[in-house]
Amino acid sequence: MKKVLGVLLFMVTVTSSLLAQTVAFYPTNWFAQMKYNKVQVLIRATDQNFKNASLKVNYPGVTLIKTYHLENGHYLAADIEITAAAKPGNISFDINSDGKTIHAKWPLLARRKNRGTDFAQGLSSADLVYFLMPDRFSNGDPSNDRVAGLKDQSLNRDSIYLRHGGDFKGVINHLDYLQKLGTTTLWMTPVIENDMPNRTEHGYAATDNYVIEKRYGGEKAYLALSDSLHHKGMKLVQDIVYNHFGRFHFLVQDAPAKDWLHQWPTYTQTHYREQAIFDPYHSAADERKMIDGWFTTEMPDINHENPMVEKYLTQNAIWSVETFGVDAFRVDTYKYCNVQVMNRLNKALLDEYPKIFTYGECWVDGVSSQAYFVENNYNIPFKSNLIATSDFSLLFGGILPALNESNNWNNGIIKLYSTLSQDYLYKKPSNNVIFLDNHDMTRILSSVGESVAKAKMAYSWLYTCRGIPQLYYGSEVLMKGVSNPDGWVRLDFPGGWEGDKKNAFTENGLTKEESDFLHHIQLLGQYRKKSSALKTGAFMQYLPDNGLYVYFRYDKGQTVMCVMNTDNKDRKVHLSNYQERTQGFKGGKNIETGITNGSEFSIPAMTMQVIELTK
Repeated sequence: MKKVLGVLLFMVTVTSSLLAQTVAFYPTNWFAQMKYNKVQVLIRATDQNFKNASLKVNYPGVTLIKTYHLENGHYLAADIEITAAAKPGNISFDINSDGKTIHAKWPLLARRKNRGTDFAQGLSSADLVYFLMPDRFSNGDPSNDRVAGLKDQSLNRDSIYLRHGGDFKGVINHLDYLQKLGTTTLWMTPVIENDMPNRTEHGYAATDNYVIEKRYGGEKAYLALSDSLHHKGMKLVQDIVYNHFGRFHFLVQDAPAKDWLHQWPTYTQTHYREQAIFDPYHSAADERKMIDGWFTTEMPDINHENPMVEKYLTQNAIWSVETFGVDAFRVDTYKYCNVQVMNRLNKALLDEYPKIFTYGECWVDGVSSQAYFVENNYNIPFKSNLIATSDFSLLFGGILPALNESNNWNNGIIKLYSTLSQDYLYKKPSNNVIFLDNHDMTRILSSVGESVAKAKMAYSWLYTCRGIPQLYYGSEVLMKGVSNPDGWVRLDFPGGWEGDKKNAFTENGLTKEESDFLHHIQLLGQYRKKSSALKTGAFMQYLPDNGLYVYFRYDKGQTVMCVMNTDNKDRKVHLSNYQERTQGFKGGKNIETGITNGSEFSIPAMTMQVIELTK
């Protein structure tokens, strides 16, 4: 552990015949015995001009294949091959520039053990993901609230946009709370350095992909969190951004070459409409603006078509898994990336870690658009190898209309049924990550008009539908907020700071309604952990009947009947109406109340019951 940490903080100090120099390597190190053994090393020294430099690499089992001189003389790049004969140690890089030689060492580390069991485990429908923003969850170490030298020195919990001080230690302190919810997996907004002047609380504007955010505790605390999760049998999802850098990233401020970013004569923003990628009638201009346009002025768009950029991103992803024990990646703004490059990057990860799981943020319009970006059943020229997507279509086209719209031929609960009926487009729809809210959108309680009954139904659905369920921090204790502006859905978790009057971790100060709701989520989570049908079973749904919607999760050992009544009156349920799944069962036990129903029972308006059928 100490050896790995030493490398993460590594800036090579080297000597020449005249003066000391500082050279940085990207990646900061590599690993022996990797399948990905042809590594492109980017070398940077801001006080050097490497345009006429020569390079020698001296290390047993390591071969220098090619040296590249870049447009910006601060950089040199080298392709090296690390053969199976190479042992862990420090690889010598000798750089001769203007008659002076810089001697630098680049670490080659031993690999982590137990890939696929202790890390790089991937995800499945048996998992349940808890999503949080480290800055807004819990402050476990006030000493890192501000870090000298970083541009953003803000710290004000009364502001929705400034930093609040949450960190990795705060997360570690409350892993038991997450497990009570049924959580198996932690996903956080990006944890790498965001040395931007403002709006650094979200983490999506990276300034150095090889540095972990010091205000969260840095590399040491991130490793401690990863180890704590794995010790508890949990998993770690890392949020990664391939589409853009932050404006103050060193690769923007001191770019190796102009073509590392997508450049335009004047600022050009993406139009955000993914149809321009796959529309058979699209114009090349529209497609280019979609992919090459910048996300915002603060997030310059990365040029994936540059082979060096592709290698930089690919190597950083592999390095992150090996260094921090990552189990899966959530890829931000996936639909804005060059999908051919993403396919190659995904393959490189899978070649190295066969169980690794990657799901993309594909905030799109409709199931057919969403399916384009993942493994699908389309017969089209481009075939994505992305394993899964965040299921925006099922949220906006399914569960929200089911809870908020009046039921008729086209509206209400039929939309949830119809959206799920389009799962034939996916290779494996159970891989999709389903959710009710996140850091960019209105919280579920506010989405359903602050109806606690509807929110309760929403979570009962989330824990029982096909896919991998994801919770957003605080919504389990009825936090509310509308996403315009987004800061209102990114408030502090109650109890995460010393002196908080309300503490959701201990339930001190919660209202009865909030505590009851939390207990509902915990009950669902604990039941799901033990339920083979909900975790890995098949899914069957029946056509809704005037607002009454019934679906089943089942396997050889268990059948769970899920009944949603979105009608405005109580409804009778007869097991005989669902013979394909209920034959041989006499009734079932309501998992929340513990009451056993017979073959006929009543369900109140705007409620949902989860029933384990009994013979």
